[in-house]
Amino acid sequence: MAGFLLNRLWQSIILLLIVSIIGFGVLNMIPGGPLSQFALDASMTQADIDRLTRQLGLDQPLPLRYLDWAWQMLQGDWGRSYRDGTPVLQVIGRHLPATLLLMGTSTAISIAIGTWIGIRGATHRYSGFDYVATIGAMVALSIPTFWFGLVGIYLFSLKLGWVPAGNMYTIGDQSWLNYLHHLVLPSLVLSLVHVATWSRYMRSATLDVINQDFIKTARAKGVPERRVLMKHVVGNALLPMITLAGMQLPTILGGALVTETVFTWPGMGRLFLDSLGYSDYPVIMGLLMLSAFLTLLGNLIADIIVATVDPRIRLS
Repeated sequence: MAGFLLNRLWQSIILLLIVSIIGFGVLNMIPGGPLSQFALDASMTQADIDRLTRQLGLDQPLPLRYLDWAWQMLQGDWGRSYRDGTPVLQVIGRHLPATLLLMGTSTAISIAIGTWIGIRGATHRYSGFDYVATIGAMVALSIPTFWFGLVGIYLFSLKLGWVPAGNMYTIGDQSWLNYLHHLVLPSLVLSLVHVATWSRYMRSATLDVINQDFIKTARAKGVPERRVLMKHVVGNALLPMITLAGMQLPTILGGALVTETVFTWPGMGRLFLDSLGYSDYPVIMGLLMLSAFLTLLGNLIADIIVATVDPRIRLS
């Protein structure tokens, strides 16, 4: 088990290094550069641009700039925002809780509903419910997330007035009920696609387990069907789904970017788009590395859980 963890940790470190090199290189090769916004200011002279270039270290070769950035990040200094000089960690820290709240809520909803739909679809194959679930999953996977968001705002906010159309809370009211009221629609929209994905995988995993010999043996011994389903079928079908949960993190992060933009949710996705507009490279790199770290951490935790509960992987 220790060797497995060390191997996965070493792979994660290498992947983070590769992501940082590619991200830093691509970002700094974009035409215009981080000083493009200042060039649009008529009051900025070429001397001012040159002075900012030297102050930000942009006159150095790209490899040296990367090494300096990487060394500072390893020491806990992620740089300062080009917009207002605020430390990058502080900027991200103001938006991270909103994204984690949205992602956590949508993930819990998608796992709970998707698992139930998948198990019921597998135990009632070719029933009306199974056909409706299959068609619904295909529709949810075919339509962009932002479309569901816009339709949800139109129906449930503008027409029915059940939920707010955007933002994280109402100004002057920061109670938990107000947060939950604003969280309902964006979390449901973000979870919709993942419910479809989770339900299809769960249905396939459940069908695979149902056809195993040990399930037939349990039924032949007279074990009640409910106990067979809950103890043997669901427990074994959930093992590959744990790995899927870790692999879904990048998709959830990407969906959060779109959802936060549609609902003006003050999370990392909204911050990322704003930083792109301002060519705020330190913040963009900080968000990129944090997203990569969270993705690798999620996959690592999923692998540890699977290795812990599945003796075949643990012993191998």
